[in-house]
Amino acid sequence: MAEEMQINPQRAKQLVENLTHITQRIQSANKRSEPIRLIAVSKLKPATDILALHQPPLQHAHFGENYVQELLQKASLLPRSIRWHFIGALQSNKCKMLAEQIPNLWCVSSVDSVKKADALEKGRAAFVARLAAEHTIGEPAKSADSGEGRDAVVEAVLRIMVQVNTSGEESKSGVEPSDALALCEHIRTSCPHLQLTGLMTIGAIARSQATTPGNENEDFVTLKNTRDQIVKELGMLGGELELSMGMSADFEGAIAMGSDEVRVGSDIFGERPPKKDTMVVEKG
Repeated sequence: MAEEMQINPQRAKQLVENLTHITQRIQSANKRSEPIRLIAVSKLKPATDILALHQPPLQHAHFGENYVQELLQKASLLPRSIRWHFIGALQSNKCKMLAEQIPNLWCVSSVDSVKKADALEKGRAAFVARLAAEHTIGEPAKSADSGEGRDAVVEAVLRIMVQVNTSGEESKSGVEPSDALALCEHIRTSCPHLQLTGLMTIGAIARSQATTPGNENEDFVTLKNTRDQIVKELGMLGGELELSMGMSADFEGAIAMGSDEVRVGSDIFGERPPKKDTMVVEKG
């Protein structure tokens, strides 16, 4: 459990400095009154790294993971007050498990098909049915690992972002921009335990590397235009559908284009090890 983990003080100090620096850059780039959500991408990093940033002084809440099994293991070890984001390529056969077994799963950001949305709906419905039987919906989670007095409220509805393939690359997941409207409409009308909250893109690496606050990224333009069309067609309010775009190399440009959240990993945690060498719990 979290209280038994040994955090290296020097490692924790470096992580805090890194995250603080990224936060300052985000604040400098943000010209709006609303804050930008920072997802610290912790995939392939040990649970102690996450705990170091979630505990005081920063108490950072939002962490992103790419692999279902790794997320399940980390969620079982770490405080329930963490807000997990699943941001990786999503397999249909893992969706039900993901939505049903992680109470503090805050958002699934990589939904790109009706089949996956329906599987997530099925999993969240089962989760809600179980909690309803236990009378815990909307109540603070009073588990021993809830963390630093910040009890996590169990939520019935799971936030969903639709991933859009804005670059047209076959290697990228996501629906075509022209197909995003139909998927968004399906989630809103046929998935009562899911809440459509935004659109997400990863985009082309070359465009990402060329992005500056003054040089607009074509992928960001495409996502923004797709969002605007969906908002109009579905009669949504302007702020109802968020934009999730921008990573380590281009998040300041993404913020300038109107992104509501950014995903930063290596600039906070450093280079990642090969997946085969990953240790959720470090030895010694």
